[in-house]
Amino acid sequence: MKTMMTIDRMRRVMLCLSVCLLAACIQNDLPYPTVKLYITGMTVEGQVESAVISNEERKVTLELEETVNPHQVKVQTLEMTEGGTATIGPDSIVDLTKPLQVTLSLYQDYVWTIEANQTIARTFTVTGQVGQAKFYPDVREASVNIPREKGLGMIEVTDLKLGPEGSTQNGVTGVPALQWEKKGGFATAKVQVKYSDFIDEEWTLYVNLSDITVGVNSVDAWTNVAWVHGFGHDGADNGCEYKKEGDTDWTRVDASELTHDGGNFTARIIHLQANTTYVCRAYSGEEYGEEMSFTTGSETQPENNSFEYTSGTSPLYLFGEGQEMWWDSGNEGSSTMNKNVTTVDPNLKNSGNQSLLLSSQFVGLGIIGKFAAGNLFAGKYLKTDGTDGVLGWGRPFSERPTKLKGYIKYNSGVVDNGGDKIPNGQNDIGTVYIALTDGSGVVYNDEKDDDDGSIWACIIKTKTEELFNKNAKNVIAYGELVLKESTKGEGLIPFEIDLDYKATDRVPTRIIIVASASYYGDYFQGSTSSKMWLDDITLEYDYE
Repeated sequence: MKTMMTIDRMRRVMLCLSVCLLAACIQNDLPYPTVKLYITGMTVEGQVESAVISNEERKVTLELEETVNPHQVKVQTLEMTEGGTATIGPDSIVDLTKPLQVTLSLYQDYVWTIEANQTIARTFTVTGQVGQAKFYPDVREASVNIPREKGLGMIEVTDLKLGPEGSTQNGVTGVPALQWEKKGGFATAKVQVKYSDFIDEEWTLYVNLSDITVGVNSVDAWTNVAWVHGFGHDGADNGCEYKKEGDTDWTRVDASELTHDGGNFTARIIHLQANTTYVCRAYSGEEYGEEMSFTTGSETQPENNSFEYTSGTSPLYLFGEGQEMWWDSGNEGSSTMNKNVTTVDPNLKNSGNQSLLLSSQFVGLGIIGKFAAGNLFAGKYLKTDGTDGVLGWGRPFSERPTKLKGYIKYNSGVVDNGGDKIPNGQNDIGTVYIALTDGSGVVYNDEKDDDDGSIWACIIKTKTEELFNKNAKNVIAYGELVLKESTKGEGLIPFEIDLDYKATDRVPTRIIIVASASYYGDYFQGSTSSKMWLDDITLEYDYE
């Protein structure tokens, strides 16, 4: 009897174990979906400008006002992919003196990095100085040069600011009394800088005797433009002269092309010839500095910039037989439904045999499909992910143009595929934009896909809204044309887009040019009747 009960109990135990194992098997056979999480927006107290968000690096970069305590920064907003949670949120107090790791969670965890930059505007000026002071925050030092003949007998500091606005310096605001220690060719003084409860620093000031009182620090040579950065006596008539290498006569840069910052100046030289060597020199009053030579760049143009060459039918490619691709479009994706969103039009053109026609439309069968904007971009359509595209943007490029020009006609349709970006019933918006980027670029390295090893300025993934960010740190210049209504007349009209540079000394590695008949096409919103014609796209390299 006991044996029977034992066997029966064992059977029940085995049955329970089987049920548990079966449940475990079912659980393992139903994995959680993969939902990539992104930070889409972030603000903190004392923030300057918008956050720069990099989906590729999973990083948010913030710029803080100089008076913000970076050890205790209050988060105001944190926006992310719907459904996700984060290890920080609104009202969190975070330390941004070093990169902050933030984990986003839903079905999986994604680690993002929050970084902050804080620029303190510093000044240090001395009567009779040469050029501008230099600051070394890491070692808390600042230095300025004065002519050797002036000597160190009378050092008069006219302006001094080493900390945030409102800091005290040796216990006072403004310029304190300083005790100078003379050491042969230079003199030093100590300054104690305090602000609020988070800055208490000792700085060392240097005043150096210099034999060089006028000169050129550097030249940023573009194609038809050069930027000469020089120095001279503070308060003197400072500027720049230039000539072609081998010529005798110098040309003085007009005062309207000069900007001054203390004894430093920048001269913009325009109307230069491409691929030509020039010589420049700085002047300060009657003094002249040493000569410096520089060579201008080339007038490089986009390939097939009049769109005369195409090949294939479905998809239609924007290059001829035997040529390499430079431009691409969404045709690779829309051709799966036997449609090309970008075609050519021999009947409407500025020159040559045809123009390019970008036609926004619904691509699909019945109600199954998606809105697709007529589009053009410098790059390559890499892959169709479901009904979405993965695009590589940016072609190799190292020159610095000043504007993009071309001919355009735009028919703005009434939005019939609206959403949160643009509502139904409103006129659609067309756009053309250009950007220059630097850095090593991005490789499309999805392990599930073949990759030809090409490197892009950015990878666009419409499915997860990984889109172009004109404020990204690798973007050095940007310009755009936004068309909120149809263009006038029956033909194409000229357009110009000026490029706005963040700096004159950054050299691009790639160029991005994009056109779309529907501004919000990346979000699959717009009008199925919007059309854009483009012809004769060129780059200009000079200023008027």
